[in-house]
Formats: sequence, structure tokens, C-alpha cells
Amino acid sequence: MAKRSGSPEIVPNPFIKKRNLQWSIDITGLPHDAASSSSSDDGVEPWRRQEEEKPPTTAAIEAGKTEIDDHLNFFSALLAKTTLSPFPSGTPHLSVESYRKLYEANVGSPQGAHFIIHQHDHPIAGTHYDLRLQINETSSASWAIMYGLPGDPNSFRLNRNATETRVHCLWNHLIETGSHATGSVLIWDTGTYTILPIQSSYSRDDSQSSADEENSTPELTEPQKLHQAFAARKIRLQLHGTRLPSTYVLNLRLTREEDAAGRARSTRIPKTRRRRGAPTTLSLSDRVTRSSAKGKKRTRAAEPSTSSDSEPEPEPALTPSRPNKGTGGDHDDADDTVYAPAEGDGGREISATERELRELEDEEVRRTNAYPGATNSVGSVHQRRWYLSLDREASGFAKRRRDGRVVWESTDVRPARTARGDREVRDGGKGARADGGGDGDASTRLTYPFYVRGVEHERSVVTGRLGSEVLRDEGVVGYVGRKGWQAILK
Repeated sequence: MAKRSGSPEIVPNPFIKKRNLQWSIDITGLPHDAASSSSSDDGVEPWRRQEEEKPPTTAAIEAGKTEIDDHLNFFSALLAKTTLSPFPSGTPHLSVESYRKLYEANVGSPQGAHFIIHQHDHPIAGTHYDLRLQINETSSASWAIMYGLPGDPNSFRLNRNATETRVHCLWNHLIETGSHATGSVLIWDTGTYTILPIQSSYSRDDSQSSADEENSTPELTEPQKLHQAFAARKIRLQLHGTRLPSTYVLNLRLTREEDAAGRARSTRIPKTRRRRGAPTTLSLSDRVTRSSAKGKKRTRAAEPSTSSDSEPEPEPALTPSRPNKGTGGDHDDADDTVYAPAEGDGGREISATERELRELEDEEVRRTNAYPGATNSVGSVHQRRWYLSLDREASGFAKRRRDGRVVWESTDVRPARTARGDREVRDGGKGARADGGGDGDASTRLTYPFYVRGVEHERSVVTGRLGSEVLRDEGVVGYVGRKGWQAILK
């Protein structure tokens, strides 16, 4: 076999200049080398470092997908950045600096008694108002109220359903956020609360009984009083806020029946149902079997859904039913329940490991009824339905008969403020008002009668924004909220 001859020489390219052929490439000293060397020292890749430097969204922090160390400074800076200037006229205003002092005076303190009312326009649960009361140094108990707080002593719908929800971390009091999954959340009112003794028709004179209580029992902090009232299922509290009237007292009570029903619902294992449109993992034979079994059961009456079906599972939660047309009474608003919706992934596929971790976390949340980082120190039970009403006598009203009917009239044109409402915070307040009044104008405070009017009318007391403006600032476009919410105006 003949040996293959050598390859002919490559013909030089006539279009390349000879001096350009003298260039050489030195791969040492390139910018990526310095970056890689520095990244190797830190153990972090450059692209990952850029991701870490990107500021997290409020929705990601609120959902627990991102963790930060300093919630106060992070959210204070965000609130200051998004505060409208000039501030809308006629809106109660608590400056960010005053709100920082109010929060610092309560967080981490055993005497802390901070409260907040969030206006929450959720795409599934609809518009409702979240009342949160501080129960310890780091956490707050929470109730969802569909139509907001009552403000007319002569209203036909004086009572509200207050649905118990998860125990939240106290830093949630700082949040104004918005996303497609959760809707808009803004600060409707905030301040401190005072737990008042329960009045009994068989008790003696109030001044004498209160004096006896002070002499016989040691001084309790407001969270300790709240813990006792919570265990007794009767809470009487005064809210010292920025928007609410200066004398505003509420009654929260839980019947034995609702207590037992709520505890039974909380121990029930939620059903796992496939989201509409989601891919199924069932085989063809399984689908045929299930469809035939479903056909046999069509003659049976449909079972009513319960609130336990709305636990954090892939299926969206139950939605609140239509308003009751009742005209008063403790149970007129029995269908005003706000069910906590599930937080889905927007159709995103997740790994089996991540799904297992989420299920374990959800199980722990259901067991403790507290979000990660929060402590359920009062024994809160998920989705128990409390009854909330305005304490008309304590709020400065007296019963009188006018034109043959009983009406409630104010006993004073300008009700006197309580001692706690007027005094300064003693420990660490730095000038912050105990009632959350801060630097707000008293003329913008609500007066009786007042009505909660919803997301299209009410603005944040801190930033002055509407819910739609919160969504805009969070970059949410095309949000569609639940329709049908109507304010109670009678």
C-alpha cells in the first residue's frame, strides 16, 4: 500500500494583512479572571452575586419566599419612598417616622400592645379587613372582617363576622404590598389597643368594681389581659388609632358552638383536589374508573363544602357568600365569613422535594396555627367565627326614644379621650403617641357615624395610596379583583 503524500500547503488568504497575522492572544489578565478569582475567594459566582444584590419584592417577603434581617428599616424605606406628595387632603396621616417610633415602642416588649387594620383586596376571598392584635414580643393574633369595622350605632348591620386566621409575625404590621396572587394590602389604621373589663348586668358600680380589681389583682400587661379574655372567649377592647374615632370600643365574642365547630374544622385533614386546568397524573384506566364511579353518584345530593376544604392546598379556597339581608341580631352576619385562600404557584411546576418540604411546612402551620417565625401564645384556632360588634355605651352613646322608636345618640359632642389614649409611651416611645396619633390632623379622624367604603375610596394612613396605586408601585399590571363587594351604608 502506497504511503499517502503530504498535504499541500494552505493557500494564504489574500484579504488578511500580514501585520495582523503578528497579533497574539493573551488569555491572562482578562476581566473575567479577576471576577472569577474574587468570586472563588468569596465562594460565590458572579451571576449569583448579582441576583443576591437585587432587592427582594415585598410580596416575596410576605409570602416567606425571601428572608431579610431588618424588616423595620427595609419596609420603612419602602413606605417613605412610596408616600404620596402632596399627601391627599382629607386622609388621616401618620408619617413614616412616627410609625417607626410607634412600632419600635412595641416590638420586642412584653408590654407591647400594637394593632393594625389592613385593607386586603384578595382576588379569591374578596375585599376584607384584617385586624391584628399583638399577643407577645414577636407575634399578633388575626381576624378577617369582610365588611370592615362597624361605625354606625343605629345600623341595621351592627354586627360582623370576624374569622380567626393564622398568627402572624409582628413585622407584618409594616407591610403594604401587592401581587397577582394576593391582591393589594394597605395600612387602613394602626395604633395601640387597651383591653377593658367585661361588663356584667349583675355587677356593682363600675368605679367601685374596677377599684376592687386594682387592689386585689396585680397590674397585668395588655397582652396578658388579651390572653385571659381570649381564653374566656369574650374580648372588649378599645382601639387608639389614627383613622378611627378617639373613643372606639369593640366587643369580640365566641360562642361555645362556634368554638367547638372551629376546633373540629382545624383538626380535619384538608382534601387535596386538582386545580382546574392542571395536568393529571392518573392513567387512562384510573380515569375511566373514576368517571364511572362519578356517574353512579350523580343522583346523590352534593355535599356542602366546609372551611377545612380551604386550607393551604392546591385548590383555591371557598369564597365568601352573599351578604345576609337580616336586620340585626348576633347571627345576622353568619355568612360573612372570609376563608383564607390557598397560595398557589401560578401553574409553575415544582420538584418532588420542594413539594414535600412545602407539605411538611403546611402541616406545621396547620398544627400550630402560626406562620414560620410567629408564636401562638394565646391558643388561636384557625377559622373560628367570632362575632364583632360596636360597644355603643363605651363608645359614648346612650339609648333614647325618639318618635316612638329607640335610637342611640351621642352623650357628648366631642368624647373625651382615655388616659391611655392621651399619654405618651413611657418606655422607648421617643415622642410616639400611644394612640398612634403621631402628627395626624384631628380634623381628618373619622366621626360617628362612619362607614367603611372599600378599596376604591379609602387610602393608606401612612402612604396615602389607594389599593390600585399599591399594585402599580409593585409593578402589577392587569390585576382583576373579586367583584360584588358592597359597603354597608345603612
